[in-house]
Amino acid sequence: MSLADDLRTVVRGEVDDAPAVLDQYSRDASLFRVVPEVVVKPQDAQDICALVAYVNKRVETPKTHLSITARSAGTDMSGGPLNDSIVLDMTTHFDRLLELKGDEATVEPGMHFRDFDKETKKLGLELPSYTASREINTVGGMAANNSGGEKNLKYGKTARYVEELEMVLGDGQVHTLKNFEGEALRAKLQEQSYEGELYRKVVALVSTPAHARVITQHKPQVEKNSSGYALWDIGDGVSRLNLARLMVGAQGTLGIITKIKFKLVKPQAYSAMTIIFVKNLSQLGELVPEVLKYQPDSFESYDDHTFNIAMKYLPELAVQMKTGLIALGISFIPELVMALVGGVPKLVLIVEFKGDTQAEAVQKAEALAAEVRKNKDHESVRVAKNEAASRKYWAVRRESFNLLRKKVKNRRTAPFFDDIVVPPLSLPEFLPRLEKILSQYKNLIYTVAGHVGDGNLHIIPLIDPRDPTIAKTLDELGHKVYDLVIEYHGSITGEHNDGLVRTPYVEKMFGPEMMSLFMEVKKIFDRHNIFNPGKKVGTTFSDALAKLDLPK
Repeated sequence: MSLADDLRTVVRGEVDDAPAVLDQYSRDASLFRVVPEVVVKPQDAQDICALVAYVNKRVETPKTHLSITARSAGTDMSGGPLNDSIVLDMTTHFDRLLELKGDEATVEPGMHFRDFDKETKKLGLELPSYTASREINTVGGMAANNSGGEKNLKYGKTARYVEELEMVLGDGQVHTLKNFEGEALRAKLQEQSYEGELYRKVVALVSTPAHARVITQHKPQVEKNSSGYALWDIGDGVSRLNLARLMVGAQGTLGIITKIKFKLVKPQAYSAMTIIFVKNLSQLGELVPEVLKYQPDSFESYDDHTFNIAMKYLPELAVQMKTGLIALGISFIPELVMALVGGVPKLVLIVEFKGDTQAEAVQKAEALAAEVRKNKDHESVRVAKNEAASRKYWAVRRESFNLLRKKVKNRRTAPFFDDIVVPPLSLPEFLPRLEKILSQYKNLIYTVAGHVGDGNLHIIPLIDPRDPTIAKTLDELGHKVYDLVIEYHGSITGEHNDGLVRTPYVEKMFGPEMMSLFMEVKKIFDRHNIFNPGKKVGTTFSDALAKLDLPK
């Protein structure tokens, strides 16, 4: 009997091992391909419990290697939802908004953010940690990766908004994980249960003085990080412990999320934007702290490559924005004149301010513009006084890479160092060094954009997959870029997570002592290594390179 036939006796949801289906689930938005043995669409949490119990029993048989990877929208750029065993499609049956009450929402992980957002917006509420892929990703992917986005500077990442998680853990049962403090934590630690034992093991891990010292010394020094397990952010195990926080960003390696309770915010309704055209990267040393002093809601950037692409593909950009080409072309005349007269800016900074009124938002944007103009060329800064005037800048920031990917023939995306973070004040020194590394590789086309307010940059080269040297190039370049990031005490991933692409670099970032703690976390929650293996821990450089979807 095949694995698929066997699983049809275990779960009530659909089970499929047709070659076309397996091929569909063998890829995400990364450069990897891993073909699963079977795809399961669980009907409910009971199905997942039965599946975990089945796998636990099977893996006790010698030489049996089964594992489970939850997958939602497949927009991950790290290879996170890829597995050669059992893939769970969470979008088919786990896609409901279960409750929306007060400022909290309980939702299943397979619900697309766009649908979730429509419902919360009806009450004037929002989950502010949405990503650039907000139209196609799911809330479960956001929680699994601890995603952030353009509002991170003010609102932080997804972890800040997760109140509770319902999960199927290693015992094949459903558990609710949340923050416990004081007497509630002490009671939890006294429980004679599987869950109580988990809490006791985690407390022993984080409260041991030597371990606590390692966690303190090696925790990320930047505000934004999705690498490793967030041991520095779950409490001391004495006064507080929050295992839900450990699971957010764990990329499905410690259990399977079945429900999420989010806390929502009420966003301000009006916006205005200050746009700063930077001629020399050295200006960032003065500009970044200057901008941050004004406490913007968003502080984003895109480089000269991105600017040129937007101008080259203006008709396509107009389609993306659902506006007329003539109107869009006219709106960009000032930028075109500026480029013709003074050259294309090295970097464009877009700084958004929100307000309860339009006048309040504009006042904030004008105040920053006035400050910048004191020491800069007057033409290097502009103010977009409403959302309509800001749209073209957001369109360039969000859409240019997609245009490049679609328009350049015989090239494909290679997200290998696509989510680096360094302290924002180090950008004037860091960026030229990064550019020097990238310029050595003439076979790469790339753009640099990102969340400059928190030092998070997205660099996704386009490569020729037929180039026989490309695997070697990516491996070599990955080491150079991540070595530079670590030199600046940054993070190898701010929001895209480790997956197959960065797991080999996790020890380089955190050091061997912290890595041993990560491995212990994995062992505590997943002693049979059945939950999304090879992510966070357990993948070497050679393992990752062998899974590249490139001609061998």
